[in-house]
Amino acid sequence: MLPPLTLVLGPARSGKSAFAEQLCAGAGAGTYLATAVASDQEMAERIAAHRARRPAGWRTVELGGAGAGQLPVLPATGPVLLDGLGLWLAPRLPEAPGPAGTAAVVAELDRLLAALRPAQRRPLVVVSEEVGWGVVPASPAGRRFRDLLGLCNQRCAAAADQVVLVVAGCPLWLRGGPAAAGPR
Repeated sequence: MLPPLTLVLGPARSGKSAFAEQLCAGAGAGTYLATAVASDQEMAERIAAHRARRPAGWRTVELGGAGAGQLPVLPATGPVLLDGLGLWLAPRLPEAPGPAGTAAVVAELDRLLAALRPAQRRPLVVVSEEVGWGVVPASPAGRRFRDLLGLCNQRCAAAADQVVLVVAGCPLWLRGGPAAAGPR
């Protein structure tokens, strides 16, 4: 049984989305909130691969960078999988300069999480990129994205009942989950 909020973190191509889908698989038909936008052919191919892997019977909502005020009506039950937080954040960068912008992005994330978790009647699984372990980005925009996503990840983790880090397809429970997963 899934807890009310699970955060699944991992670097690029770590298997975090597939792992999140597996977590949700036993919780019945749900809603997949996809945040990617097909801005070029390569991204369209990535989106197609994710679509092909989605659980049968799930409703898919192409959320893009929509905020809490733009969410569709969601079923009262069944899991909701938001994939992913980094692509949700990206379109907010130009409108979020300085401390006031940072506060606005964090407040929008809080509204989004609250809108997705009404009365905790359905589990929510949020997928996000862990971008803080790599090289410091060369551009100010890259550093701003890394810093804002780090804050959003911290905010989401603070609210989460379960936090899982996925590296090379292997989950490591940071909070909640199996006490000792051990090697397979």
